[in-house]
Amino acid sequence: MNRKGARATISDVAKAAKTGKTSVSRYLNGEQHVLSADLKQRIEKAIAGLNYRPSQMARGLKRGRTRLIGLIIADITNPYSVEVMCGIEAACRAQGFTLLMCNTNNEVDQEQHYLNLLSSYQVEGIVVNAVGMREEALSYLQQSLLPMVLIDRKIPEFDCDVVGLNNSEAARVATEHLIEQDYRAVLFVTEPLGLVNTRHERLQAFKTTMERHPGRYAEQAEVALNDPAKLDHVLMDFWQRHQTEHCAVLVVNGALTLQVTRSMKRLGLDWGTQMGLLGFDELVWAELAGVGITTLKQPTWQIGYSALEQVIRRIEGDTAPPEEKVYSGELIVRGSTRFSPTP
Repeated sequence: MNRKGARATISDVAKAAKTGKTSVSRYLNGEQHVLSADLKQRIEKAIAGLNYRPSQMARGLKRGRTRLIGLIIADITNPYSVEVMCGIEAACRAQGFTLLMCNTNNEVDQEQHYLNLLSSYQVEGIVVNAVGMREEALSYLQQSLLPMVLIDRKIPEFDCDVVGLNNSEAARVATEHLIEQDYRAVLFVTEPLGLVNTRHERLQAFKTTMERHPGRYAEQAEVALNDPAKLDHVLMDFWQRHQTEHCAVLVVNGALTLQVTRSMKRLGLDWGTQMGLLGFDELVWAELAGVGITTLKQPTWQIGYSALEQVIRRIEGDTAPPEEKVYSGELIVRGSTRFSPTP
């Protein structure tokens, strides 16, 4: 028997079954046909008695496969990230892989830390929703040749498969909807642009679309999620300058949309009556907030599932050039953009 409280080993099983480790290994690896009925029964009894659980990682390493996939997420508190992760996890289960998830909390330094950690677990592939990797992290990835797919955010000067939303198309559809609703002034609110390509692509499509409609006012503002005072100032300033016109706010993602709704509540501004509001990402509470908030819904679950499928294709030897796979979003119209002026 093994020491009290200690995890049983294959040696403990062999000793209890009065056989060698080779026979126990054959039993565990499905080669039971080469064992006698009596020996199989003894091994089964020993495993049950010791509550033995083989180390899946050790067995995988012995075969040269771990069946592990690493996922590095920029912000697990973002509903977008949660839904993407659900799609990835579903694909992992369907393909017989196990997912190891790491949350960087939008901290660049954490990306390198988690890359090293996942490497130590010998993951077979990795899916990354990047913050903005440092040079040393990129160098590591290029040298490791680890199969990798980026979700949503690209990494400058890094050639890699990418799966995400068709950002230009989505921003154009959202902006055109506001124009069709006769909003004369539109404020595009985003988190700091930095090197996040999705924010730049959406902003550029917004500007281009607004430019095609003379007589409209297009403005932009960068506000951090943790800066409510600045957000209040930006929204009130925009409202005071355009309150006599049909004006609306277009928000770059779900997390910031939540902050904008809170700010409007603090300022006493009603969406759908005093000011229009449209946010990227479908939020579970969007239809319940006042007259409802119009959203640009991303196929987040499908994006995650597709990203994992691409990683597996790379693991299995696909050597085709890196590709970018984009999906269209869906505009869900609610009361926040059905302009109804206050009497």
